[in-house]
Amino acid sequence: MMATVDKDLCVGCGLCPQACADVFEMQDDGKAGIIDGADASAACVQDAVDQCPVGAIEA
Repeated sequence: MMATVDKDLCVGCGLCPQACADVFEMQDDGKAGIIDGADASAACVQDAVDQCPVGAIEA
């Protein structure tokens, strides 16, 4: 599974790193991103997808 964050949709709420800190991080632009080398197949990725209020995460 590959996770992606749509930067145009992301509002920077911070829910995805709370749900899945091993995969997501808040970046300098105030938006979420995928940590380099992160295991996007981690079970918590779906939690982040489900919690994103704007649907910016796909997995």
